[in-house]
Parts: sequence; structure tokens; C-alpha cells
Amino acid sequence: MPEYKKEMMYSYLVVLTICSTAGLQCWRTLFDNFSVNVVGLDGNHIGVLQSVREMPGFLALLVTYVILIIKEHRLSALSIIILGAGIFMTGFFPSFYGLIFTTMVMSFGFHYYETTCQSLTLQYFNKLTSPHVFSQQRSYAAAANIAVAIIIFAAAPFLSYKAMFILFGSLISICGIWAVTKNPAKKNVTPQIEKLVFKKRYWLFYFLTFMAGARRQIFMAFAVFLLVKKFGFTIQLITLLFLVNNIINFFINPLIGKFIVKYGERKLLSIEYFFLVLIFISYAFVESKIVVGILYIFDHIFFNFSTGIQTYFQKIAAPEDIAPSAAVGFTINHIAAVILPAIGGILWMVDYKIPFLFGAFFSFISLCFVQYIKTEQNH
Repeated sequence: MPEYKKEMMYSYLVVLTICSTAGLQCWRTLFDNFSVNVVGLDGNHIGVLQSVREMPGFLALLVTYVILIIKEHRLSALSIIILGAGIFMTGFFPSFYGLIFTTMVMSFGFHYYETTCQSLTLQYFNKLTSPHVFSQQRSYAAAANIAVAIIIFAAAPFLSYKAMFILFGSLISICGIWAVTKNPAKKNVTPQIEKLVFKKRYWLFYFLTFMAGARRQIFMAFAVFLLVKKFGFTIQLITLLFLVNNIINFFINPLIGKFIVKYGERKLLSIEYFFLVLIFISYAFVESKIVVGILYIFDHIFFNFSTGIQTYFQKIAAPEDIAPSAAVGFTINHIAAVILPAIGGILWMVDYKIPFLFGAFFSFISLCFVQYIKTEQNH
């Protein structure tokens, strides 16, 4: 077993990452059907709720101030408890305003955990081991996604939506309570700056983080919509694609960590953005149902390459800047989440190809800028 796996923080973050991923996956799997079949919402309500879901990500910079009061690892555990509580309560508030409340609670838990997880990983694991830790966290996340899908598929004929929200919410909160009782922190970790950090020398990290958020939103808002709207993919086919994606990601993520250590972030991110240019252009013009399904799988694989942005930042950052910069980075990443879906929706109405061509353009710009990455492997 590698030495870094013996660190308490490693197993601590793995457990909480599985909870975070399983919680979001449960919520996403049940939410649309619950909101339509039980609450009776329509498209405009769903749009508002998706915007509400992204707001805590946009407010992630507040983590910098919360950790002045609560230790960062403890905030991770509390975030998981809040995530579980939001899921638990969802079935008890079957109304539009009830869903706004529970979605906000759930999302604060999820986004604040993701922010602190990224920060703690970069603080506790060095430049050679953090790529492996990030990649293994994503592998466990993929396995959690598969498990949740199977459990919901098996339980759906027997349990109500409310019962499933209660079941998953309770399990997740219990794991968070367990984590609150643990102390994986070490005293020799560099103390973090207790204010927001914006530095000129981190400009490339900020830019790539923003562009990654833009790419994520185009994928999340329009890729599945294209599969359903233009190509008539059924729920069963979307679920099958989802399972294939997560099985592939479970195996491929450890290889991404090894690639970063051996070849560096510039090569990894260059591969990602080169192929994303081709994938987004293909989304706009492909007419084959099989080909668009394959594109979706490759698109999902390249999501994992964004680990390179975090590990690049670790190599250029002052150790004391990591926590506040992780919070700032999460907020920058979510600026696009607030803006792009609405603009993209208007452009879709003009021609569905336009959002994807913008995605290709964003990917090309990112490809150009990752060439400025300078690390030990990339000189």
C-alpha cells in the first residue's frame, strides 16, 4: 500500500467523497420525476430550481470566512450532514417553494464539501501524490454513482419518493456525524491565509477554472437535451450511457493521476481540449444516434482531465494560499453556471448548433492558454 493511503486524511476524504457523490446522484436521479409527478412543476420552475442549485457554488468563497470559526476538516463533515439533511427533507416539502428551500440546503452541503475536499487534498498530499489522490477520489465517486443507480432501480417499485429521500439522506448524514467525531488533521500542515486571495501570478489558474466551468455548463445543459430532443434517447438509454460512463471512469481515473505525475498537466489538458474541440463540433453536425452516444461517453471521460487544473495550481501556489484560493476558484468556476444556461437556451432557440459551436470555441481558447502552463514536467 502506498504511504499516502495510510494517512488518516486519505480515508476520511474517501468516505466523505462517496457520501457527497452518492447524495448528489440520488437527488439528481429522483428530482426530475419527483418534481413533475409529485409536485406538478413545469419547465420554468425547473429552470429556477437549477439556478438555485448553482448559487451555493457561486458563494463558495464564503468558505474562507467559515473556516475562521470551524476547522476545515470539520466543515467537510458538517457539509455532508447538511447535504444529507437537504435530501432527507426533500420528500417532506412537495411544493415549488419547499423544493427551493431543500435544494438550497442540499446544494450548500455539496458545494462546501467539494471546496474543502479540494483544499484539504492539496494541503495534505504533495505534488507527486495529489494527482493519484484526486484520481482515486473520482474513481470512488464513479463506483458510488453506479451503486446509487442500482439501489434506486431496485428500490423504486417498492419505496415512495419520500421514503427514498429519507433513506439516502439519513445514511449520508450518519456518515457525516461519524466524520465529526474524527480528527484526521496534522499539526505540521501550513496554516492558511485567513482572507480571500487574488494574485496576479495565479491568472492562468483563474482563467482555466472559469473556462472549465463554461465547458461543464454547456455539457450539462445541452448534451443530454440534444440526445433526448434530436435523437429520441429514452430514459433507459440515458441510464445505460450513464452506467457505461461511470464504469469507464472507475478504471480510467487512476491512469489520469499516473499521467499527470509522469507527463505533466500541460500534456493532459492539451489532449482534453484538442478532443473537446472535435467533440463539440461533432455534436453540432452529427446525424447518427450511435455516434452521438459515443461522443457523450468521450465527453464524460474528458471531464476527469480537469484534475490537471487543481494539480497545476498546487505546483505554482504558496502553501498558505491553497484554502482561500480553492474557495475563489470554485466561485469563478460557477460564474458560468449562473450566466451560460440562460444565454445558451436563447441561442438554442435560434439554432441548436450554436451552443455547441461556442463550446468548441471555448475549448480552442483553453487549448491555446494551457500552453502557458510551466511546471517541472512542462519546461
